[in-house]
Amino acid sequence: MKEDLQKYVQDLPMPSTVFFALVETTAKLVDHSEKYWQSQGMTGARIRILVEIMKEGGSILPSMLAERIGVSKANISLLLGPLESEQWIRREPHAVDGRKTVIIITAAGQKVLLKHLPGNRQRIEDSMRALDETEQRQLLFLLNKLRRG
Repeated sequence: MKEDLQKYVQDLPMPSTVFFALVETTAKLVDHSEKYWQSQGMTGARIRILVEIMKEGGSILPSMLAERIGVSKANISLLLGPLESEQWIRREPHAVDGRKTVIIITAAGQKVLLKHLPGNRQRIEDSMRALDETEQRQLLFLLNKLRRG
């Protein structure tokens, strides 16, 4: 039995080797970024929510936000609560469909991003210095190819 498991644990085919290298590298890079947020008394998850709202021009439907960050619609309210308590976001009725709610980033939320994103982006840039710009472009091309599947 032990020998049979070897091919799934040690003697991996190239696709599996690449997959696990990608997963491990991603985890290392995310950890590096998350340590920055922790040093600032924040979490990357909260910042990601604010960034996603800004990508949509400052407001977004909770269902769209949940899809963007990869959580269930049920969990998005739990994630938004602390941001609302900090007054970084507010919820308002949808302009057309009053049954829906829109999440809006506040001026305070925008200030948080302006204060902290430059330092985080520098940390990310430092992490990526192992690759030159041509290599980064190649990696981005390959990652997009994988994403499209």
